[in-house]
Amino acid sequence: MLELRSAMETITGLPRHVACVMDGNGRWAARRSLPRTAGHEAAEAAVIDVIETARSAGVKWLSLYAFSTENWRRPMGEVDVLMRLVRRVIRKHAPVLHARGVRCRFLGMTDPRIPPPLVRDITDLMTMTGDNSRMTLTVAFDHGGRRDIVEATRSLIRSGVPAEQVTEAGFAAHLPYPDTPDVDLVIRTSGEQRISNFMLWQVAYAEWVFPEVLWPDFRATHFWECLDTYRRRQRRFGDVRRPAAMTGEGLR
Repeated sequence: MLELRSAMETITGLPRHVACVMDGNGRWAARRSLPRTAGHEAAEAAVIDVIETARSAGVKWLSLYAFSTENWRRPMGEVDVLMRLVRRVIRKHAPVLHARGVRCRFLGMTDPRIPPPLVRDITDLMTMTGDNSRMTLTVAFDHGGRRDIVEATRSLIRSGVPAEQVTEAGFAAHLPYPDTPDVDLVIRTSGEQRISNFMLWQVAYAEWVFPEVLWPDFRATHFWECLDTYRRRQRRFGDVRRPAAMTGEGLR
């Protein structure tokens, strides 16, 4: 791991924005004959390790898919445990995140079923870290990519922009947190290969990697390996040639 990390720290071309679909908690628990909630609890270590590794690597934007709009369909007991777990993690780690310059955001958060104490803790965390600039951590919680696009469309219509004047940039300005750059790399653990309604607009040209490791076992070593995989790819954005910006030639 040290050799890989040392090599990565000396190169350029790291992704600006990394997003993680944290998949495999339930299967991790099932393989150990434990309740699904045990997998969610074990995932805390992976979350903290990835945040710290991304920050140390120089990744400026990190997004984590914690709870989707579809996850409300899960058994209420499991949902309640998830809500309590998120609150405990926030209270436990908020001082360290703030001290290390991490700005925390939550993407979603519109469902009235989210417990008010959790909403208050999340609001306090965002307020406390709002001026930090070392890295922006976005937690997608009660998030759905389609819902974001629908809400952005409604906002665009309400703003009175004529149809012929609608542009991609103009549309993106109506999405939540419009200053968020497009995702460069998506990591989905557990080997599953689905988008799962995650930041649909922002991942349009992202590179994807699908490590087999289940999320509770995902650690810094795996994260560095994913960064290395990204670095070795050629991002053409629909062109047949590698863009000059990715070759060090600059824009002309």
